[in-house]
Amino acid sequence: MVKLFRTASLLLAAAGIAASVQAQSFKVQRFSIGGEGGTDYLTAEPGTGRVFVSRGFHVMVLDGIKGTVLGDIPGTPNTHGIALVPKYNHGFTTNRGDSTVSMFDLTSLALIKKIRIPAGGQDGIMYDDFTDRVILTNHSKPGTATAIDPEKGVITGEGKLEDDSPEGAASDGKGKLFVNNESKNTIQVLDAKTLTSLASWPLDPCDGPTGIAYDRASDRIFTGCGKTSAVLDAKSGKIVATIANGQGVDALGWDPAEKLVYIPAGRDSSVTIVHEDSPDKYTVVATVTTAAGAKTISVDTVKHVAYLFQPVYGPPPSDAPQAEGGRRPRGPVVGAFLYVISH
Repeated sequence: MVKLFRTASLLLAAAGIAASVQAQSFKVQRFSIGGEGGTDYLTAEPGTGRVFVSRGFHVMVLDGIKGTVLGDIPGTPNTHGIALVPKYNHGFTTNRGDSTVSMFDLTSLALIKKIRIPAGGQDGIMYDDFTDRVILTNHSKPGTATAIDPEKGVITGEGKLEDDSPEGAASDGKGKLFVNNESKNTIQVLDAKTLTSLASWPLDPCDGPTGIAYDRASDRIFTGCGKTSAVLDAKSGKIVATIANGQGVDALGWDPAEKLVYIPAGRDSSVTIVHEDSPDKYTVVATVTTAAGAKTISVDTVKHVAYLFQPVYGPPPSDAPQAEGGRRPRGPVVGAFLYVISH
């Protein structure tokens, strides 16, 4: 089932916004996918239309154009993130449930090996092209960053972080990594080769930073927070702009060709779309409606399409135990949907 359920007009054709953005509205398509399991991060493969979606104990591979299931990667307990390294035809998933990373073949989706991560607490994952390594950010105690050789699937380094709850990481492509520390409200700067800490930058008024992206053309870091996200000068750590957005942010999308930042807000069922007019000036060009809980996002930077994924839960059984952290227990998954933002 596909449903076109909202078209969001541009809010403002401000000076400096690219003509292609001014001339079009953003639309959201919804595809019914189904399947079992919750979700965390998803990853769009640039140019192919494939979308890799974490589903708790497996990873679904979807056709983002047709809204169909292409394949499945099993055996990923409590999986959170997916990184793709086309150079070696390898993909990687973070599996907190058994403290491993699954390394799989991008063509066949077959498991190649599981890599044991001693630190545990796997969460975020990304590929750093400068060092040619996959970087994990782990909710270990203390928090850690772990580097993996994407060809051989072996650990090649580990560094300590200042927070037990590190979230997303981004690379400048020149030897530095930037990690959001959700509990400390900081961005930690790491040497990409040694994973040693170079600096720690406060993010006030950005509270609870999670999603992160980097614009290499302007050396700007985008960090996603509830209500107010921030843009930093990557050379000085200075906040040069703030962006108003919804609550419940857990990832950011960035399209460097169109200079668009996508900020999903799961609590407000929305995505704020922001145009980078200049390195220090940003304009909200649209706010589109998605779904309650849809808090992570990934952008196909070739097709210029953004994806979100969200299951729908039924009521929990009356005798269901309280979830971790005192949260209300979830009921069974009764539906799951892929949301596609285009213009």
